[in-house]
This record gives sequence, structure tokens and C-alpha cells, in this order.
Amino acid sequence: MLEINFEIAEKVIVRFIRDSVHKNNFSRAIVGVSGGLDSAVVLALTEKALGSRHTLALLLPYKSSSGKSLVHGKMICEQLKVRFEVLDISPQIDAYFNRFPTEDRILIGNKCSRERMSVLYDFSARKEALVAGTSNKSELLIGYSTLFGDSAAAFFPIGDLYKTQLFDFARFLKIPDEIIKKKPSADLWKEQTDEGEIGISYRELDEILYNLVDLRKRVPEIEEIGFSGATIKKIQKMIVNSQYKRTMPPVAKLQNRTIGIDFRYLRDWNK
Repeated sequence: MLEINFEIAEKVIVRFIRDSVHKNNFSRAIVGVSGGLDSAVVLALTEKALGSRHTLALLLPYKSSSGKSLVHGKMICEQLKVRFEVLDISPQIDAYFNRFPTEDRILIGNKCSRERMSVLYDFSARKEALVAGTSNKSELLIGYSTLFGDSAAAFFPIGDLYKTQLFDFARFLKIPDEIIKKKPSADLWKEQTDEGEIGISYRELDEILYNLVDLRKRVPEIEEIGFSGATIKKIQKMIVNSQYKRTMPPVAKLQNRTIGIDFRYLRDWNK
């Protein structure tokens, strides 16, 4: 049900990346590489679209980040022959929390995510390279992202691929097994895992999302597949509650043509 043709997916995404970069008058893209599956896939596809000379990578560890994340991040960059820099964000994060102390791991994780994107956009300007987002469809739909952190980017190459689809896609793209086989984690704190934090496995989550979103099935129909109504409604609520993360900020309408309402030309409308 969630199977896709990876050859076609690769062609579509490669063309999408190339168009997204070139139509905005850039020649390069920059990717925040975490050492995880999603950023490895995006980096591989970006390299295919633009070539290694026009693909840049930043590895942005915090002091609590897993050592394996850095090892795996370097591994995929070296395999693809993509230039990369390692920039430890600990000094600026610690400076902030020395001033505004907290023990809340979510606050610290969100701050790290936003700092990484801040650095990526600074380097985007320095290197004249558009930021390629690494969020997948599962994360975007349930809001498992940080606003103005990992949810910020110029374009999202894998934003229409569910997490479970990415495991096989990564094999198709010859991503190293060490990256594919490890438990998905945003690496926010020691032993943190995505599935543990979300409270459901990606396999179950993606089946429910696929039925709710792509097939537009109602809760009773999905219950017949074998999922509990409570679980389906929980996922449904996550989708609804995170809608604000998937849209541009609304503008109060006062004039004839309002951004996001009446003025919605495509980015290349004047080409």
C-alpha cells in the first residue's frame, strides 16, 4: 500500500531539486546533515541533482549529541564526495541557557533545532546556496518538527515520502547500512528515539496517515483495518493541531490583493 517506484521517485525529486535551485537563480544547495536517514537521503538526491561541487553540507552537533551521529554524518558526506564542515553549536546554546536556565529537554531541543537552522541560513548567504529541508511526510503531517527550526527550508525534497518509504528508498540510493538500521532519532537527548517520543511505531503511524490523508478514509473505515479508534483520533488530532506549522502566517485582508489569499502567483510567474 505504501510501496512506490523508487526509480520514478528519484527522477521526480532530482528534477524538483534542480528546478527549485535554478529557478531561484542559485546554483548550489546546502544540507544540514545529522547522521540520520532523512538527511542522508536528501544529501544523496541533492548530489545527484546538482553534483558534488554544488552540494554543501553542515554537521552541527551539540555536546549531548551521539558520537555516532557525527561519524555517520561524515560517512555519507565522504561517500558522496560532498564538501562538509563541522560546527559545534554548544557554545551559543550554553551561553543562552546560562542566562535563561532550564531543565526542560524539549526547550533545549527546540533551541538546538533553531540554532542549527540559523547557522544553515547564515551559511546559505555566505555560500549562496539554498537550504534543502530534510523533513519527511510523517513528521510534517503530525507536526513532529520545530517551527523555524527543522521545519524551515527553501524546499523539501522528501516532504511527500513517509518515513517507512524512506528506509527502502535509502537502500535503493545505497545509503550505508549503519545509517539505515539504527533507530530513528532527532538526537535531542541521550537514548531519545522518535517512536518513543511520538508514542507509536512509524509503521503504524504511516499506515494510519496514509489512510487518513491519501485515501481520505474515515475513522470507522480505518478501524476495520485493525487500528483502535483512540489511536486514529490521536493521530488525527496531531494533524489538526499542527496545521499552523504547514502554512505561511495568515495576513489580515485589507486591500484588493492580499499575500497568501489573492496574490498567489507561482515563484516563476514573471519568467
